[in-house]
Amino acid sequence: MTKNEDWIGQFIAHLEALRDQGSRGALAALRRGLGNPPGTVPATYPEILPWVPQNRWAEDACYIVGPLFALHPEPGGEGNMGTAFAAVKDPSESLEKRFVALLNCHRDDLPNHLRQAVSLLKSKDIPVNWHRLLKDILSWNHEDRFVQQQWAREFWQSKVQAAS
Repeated sequence: MTKNEDWIGQFIAHLEALRDQGSRGALAALRRGLGNPPGTVPATYPEILPWVPQNRWAEDACYIVGPLFALHPEPGGEGNMGTAFAAVKDPSESLEKRFVALLNCHRDDLPNHLRQAVSLLKSKDIPVNWHRLLKDILSWNHEDRFVQQQWAREFWQSKVQAAS
């Protein structure tokens, strides 16, 4: 495990411990961050800042993931967001349009798009792989857009496999 993945694992383990211990107050404090710009809700600081290196984008990514985890802390997520979206059994075009909008969004709009995505997954009882999501958010703006390509590959390959 690299140093980068080490803090990611520790942060996600902290969130999972809050869930497993039934820390309703801490999870409620994290949920207060939903719909707000990353890092602007002081109630989230105690559950995020001790676990994150001093790096603005790492902090922002955790301010995105922490509240989303508190919204939908269901364990057992696998794959990436493309895998999770493919698990939504919705034959309509709206799911695909929503997924494409997520893939196309600018990093600044990512919190809003992910909040909508996680809300959808929660409504369908589809868990999220939080470790993978945090790593993907950290690489969202890579010039190769490899995260978006991985998500797209998982989403559309899963749809083709399900149709066969």
